[in-house]
Amino acid sequence: MDRLGVYIHIPFCARKCPYCDFYSTRYNKETVSLYVDSLIRNFRAFSLENGKKKIVSVYFGGGTPILLSPSQFDLLLSSLSECFSFSEDIEITTEANPSMSDKNKFSEYRKTGLNRISFGVQSFNETELRSLQRTHTAEGAIRAIENAYSAGFDNISADIMLGIPHQTKESLSSTLETAGDLPLSHISAYMLKIEEETPFNSDEIIKTLPDDDTTAELYLHTIETLEKKGFLQYEISNFAKKGRQSRHNLLYWESADYIGFGAAAHSCYLGSRFAVPSDIASFTQNSIQGKIITDENPCDFSEYAMLRLRLTEGLSLKDAEKRFSFDKETILHRAEKFRKAGLVNVSDDVISLTKNGFLVSNGIISDLVL
Repeated sequence: MDRLGVYIHIPFCARKCPYCDFYSTRYNKETVSLYVDSLIRNFRAFSLENGKKKIVSVYFGGGTPILLSPSQFDLLLSSLSECFSFSEDIEITTEANPSMSDKNKFSEYRKTGLNRISFGVQSFNETELRSLQRTHTAEGAIRAIENAYSAGFDNISADIMLGIPHQTKESLSSTLETAGDLPLSHISAYMLKIEEETPFNSDEIIKTLPDDDTTAELYLHTIETLEKKGFLQYEISNFAKKGRQSRHNLLYWESADYIGFGAAAHSCYLGSRFAVPSDIASFTQNSIQGKIITDENPCDFSEYAMLRLRLTEGLSLKDAEKRFSFDKETILHRAEKFRKAGLVNVSDDVISLTKNGFLVSNGIISDLVL
């Protein structure tokens, strides 16, 4: 494949969310300036080996990337475009906290080349937002989305969280209805996962969470509600209006190459998977970012199949046979028991998970291909 994605990790937050275990630290103006310079230094280093691949997606993740100034985004994107070839219809996304809702500032961000924005909304219910210790209100999130749209962002995504403290089907329904009425083109609906090294990993929090059966009901209700609102599920946790699937995430699920820049960023590039150490000081002090090899032979058949089965279109065994050697009949035989249980569909050598199958996807995928 000649497609290439670029992920840029911006590990700075105004405040750390208690459920988040991504690498980040508190925003500091001087450190951010050094960090931006280091990113540009690494763009230039990697440009020497990029070959003929064309960047189709750039994704600024974090942390809270929107803490960067418009001029810093402009500098990063202009430098990146000097080092790599951009596709004509490149998708350039930044994550954003809905507490930033200034229309004029969104206009400035749009002028830098950013053309997609993803808001970490999580909920439009005030009680749930307080339980998550979010810094924005429901009204503020609505205003942020509407102002971004008015400023020229016509490709907007929102993250919604399922299975959070005190959540009910009724409160989730209200959140989904609100989201469906906003100028959104994409919604990610993720299950809350209690990470071991976070403040949310406590008995006090865990006892407020919906039980497994309720969480499963919330997930299926989300799929049904969003479909009625025109958001079709294309991956376990992702829904989009026609033609608005996240191009960047599709690169991951379709096993295309991507380069990660910045502390804690991951890459799958030129036949190996590697990560940058989670250390801002090391990243800014060294001429080239560190490289920890995490997999010398990535994307074998098992990994390819696992990623494809996350997508609603599923795994085409015919397509897989063009790239890998594997026992197709064994996989089809294993799939049969899941088909009878209503957990997978099997048609013309394509295996895909049903809505109920997505609820237990890890077990099914493991049994099928690992």
